[in-house]
Amino acid sequence: MLTKNNTKFIKSLQLKKFRQKEGLFLVEGAKNTLELIHSSYKIKNLLVTDSFLSQNQNVINSNNIEVEILKEKELSSISTFKSNADALAVVYEKTPPTYNAAGFDLVLDDIRDPGNLGTIIRLADWYGIKNIICSSTTAEFYNPKVISASMGSIFRVNLYRENLSEFLKKQKDREIYGALLKGENVHKTDFKQNGLLIIGNESRGINPELIPMISNHITIPRIGEAESLNAAMATAIICDNVFRNQ
Repeated sequence: MLTKNNTKFIKSLQLKKFRQKEGLFLVEGAKNTLELIHSSYKIKNLLVTDSFLSQNQNVINSNNIEVEILKEKELSSISTFKSNADALAVVYEKTPPTYNAAGFDLVLDDIRDPGNLGTIIRLADWYGIKNIICSSTTAEFYNPKVISASMGSIFRVNLYRENLSEFLKKQKDREIYGALLKGENVHKTDFKQNGLLIIGNESRGINPELIPMISNHITIPRIGEAESLNAAMATAIICDNVFRNQ
């Protein structure tokens, strides 16, 4: 049975300061919870409805996870979702492995919208990008909106928070591509597979102090009248060109 103290504690994890204090975060819904169960993340509590348990009993048992069964109304009352008929997990944060500078990686400079960050994580997973390096001002990794938008991909992509200027200075043998308003047409760019792609803030672009470190200025040519693309859309278009010949 869910006690008042447990309810209060779980609901406190909807706030960033308590997530950071406890080193815990929430995973909600069927899709993300199943992806979590198959990942290397450690689960503290798993709260489920009868229907979710009956549909996923074998998966839960095979991973030796203890569950607490709640009614849908109870589960929804502690969820960030308006309605949650499946599951909610309290999960321990995990330190990513030592960064391995092999392959093509993303660098996110001041991407503040959690939905955009979650979508970019999902895109990275789709294209087999294993690492995303983020500035200190990029959205919190374990924000519930990030988790939700990633659709489980957050459990397969390594996320790092770095001083981007210091990080890029160390990447001497890699091509660094920057998404800018002026640059080479992305459709004609010959991307190297051991490279980095910097995506900047939607309104301000890439931090000026990082521009000198960019070896390849690239742009998505505008054909119509739209004023701009959001960061996730731009990332998708560029990634598709990075891997078009794979």
